[in-house]
Amino acid sequence: MRRIALIAIMGISVLANAVLAQESSAKSRSEKQVSLPTVEEQLKVLNLKLDLTAGQQAKIKPILQHLHDATQNLIEDQELSREERLAKVRPERLMADKKMREILSDEQKKKLDQYEQGPHPEMHGTLSGTPKPPAQ
Repeated sequence: MRRIALIAIMGISVLANAVLAQESSAKSRSEKQVSLPTVEEQLKVLNLKLDLTAGQQAKIKPILQHLHDATQNLIEDQELSREERLAKVRPERLMADKKMREILSDEQKKKLDQYEQGPHPEMHGTLSGTPKPPAQ
């Protein structure tokens, strides 16, 4: 009888450890899914690509901060799927783009158009689990 109780306790212990390890693994996978650059990193990229003036940087920074905060809130909402997050963040990105274009010169707008044609995860991060490339 003692042997059966000991085997049962050991079995429960092994199962409990397995469940805890699985939860930890799922949490770390979830944390790796998102890579969100800071406002400063985004501003640095825009400055490199568009040659922003100090005045433009000061006006664009709050726009980027709002976009960053909205994106961060969506990332933290664990009930949303990747597709739902993307669908909700797109209007925020479009609004930020519109507001920034009001500040840019015509030449800078053309540079921004070219930049936006390709992938640019250094600005928006990823929701797919792939690491963001280093800023250039």
